[in-house]
Amino acid sequence: MSQRWLQAPEAVVMIRPHHFRPNAQTAKDNAFQSEAIDGEAQVSQRAYNEITDAVAVLRQHGVSVHLFEDLGSDTPDSVFPNNWFSTHGGGHVALHAMFAENRRKERRHDVIDFLKMRFRVQDVIDYSGLEQDGLFLEGTGAMTIDHLERVVYAARSNRTSEVLLERFCTHFNYEPMVFDAITIDGAPIYHTNVLMCIASDFALIGADMIPDRARRAEVVDRLATGGRDVIVLTPDQIGHFAGNAIELRGRGGRLLAMSERAVEALTQDQRDRIEKHVTLVPLRMPTIELAGGSVRCTIAGIHLSPRPEEVAA
Repeated sequence: MSQRWLQAPEAVVMIRPHHFRPNAQTAKDNAFQSEAIDGEAQVSQRAYNEITDAVAVLRQHGVSVHLFEDLGSDTPDSVFPNNWFSTHGGGHVALHAMFAENRRKERRHDVIDFLKMRFRVQDVIDYSGLEQDGLFLEGTGAMTIDHLERVVYAARSNRTSEVLLERFCTHFNYEPMVFDAITIDGAPIYHTNVLMCIASDFALIGADMIPDRARRAEVVDRLATGGRDVIVLTPDQIGHFAGNAIELRGRGGRLLAMSERAVEALTQDQRDRIEKHVTLVPLRMPTIELAGGSVRCTIAGIHLSPRPEEVAA
């Protein structure tokens, strides 16, 4: 695998929800979450349709999307699989400790078994037992990972235990970079991946939401390592999920998946800088965004090598 492809997976896992709704258990510390106005059945159907359409668009661009159905009625956030598992180069998989009790039900053996069958998996490290000790680290929601420079960026919150982050980084050979980040109202940013996106040749970050100026400068400088173009987003753009994007690899090269709402929030200069490196692919997710997450949250990238039969296919 080319070193430049490490940041942009060509295969992903997505979950199509059948009982989606904004999760009451996560509302207290997720400032990006909104209440649904319409009935639960209508909201659930719209979320189902949004994932169906997003999968179709990504597949049209040549991304290999492995779609799983969630038929459980008590997993309202099942559409966000990137929080409960993550994959890493060298054949490593992590199962993560979740803060909200009903989100712990999202973990699925069939997804992990599928990864083992179709990709080279060397080991699975399970951190979920640490939930009983009050330690949480919600996958690539809590962590924004630079696979090229081997750095994990993490904003402090209820969802991110520094103790568990240190353990994860030791196991997976990453350098941790922890910082405080807050909303306009002073609340901690609940997940790092709403604040920032790291692509191969650029990064998006709501830098002004890191209140410590010295730490802000350190984070921005570290992101610029290797010549990345660091594109600073405003707090308003972060509120429109412009930081919640993911670089993927499709048939025509690299692309950036981002919600329509997020793309509309970008300035023309920001779009031009992004499109120097990738094809910008807007996905429509207004209903799913009621739950406080957007496109990045719905996509679990597969940073594993496919088995030979998958290559031949």
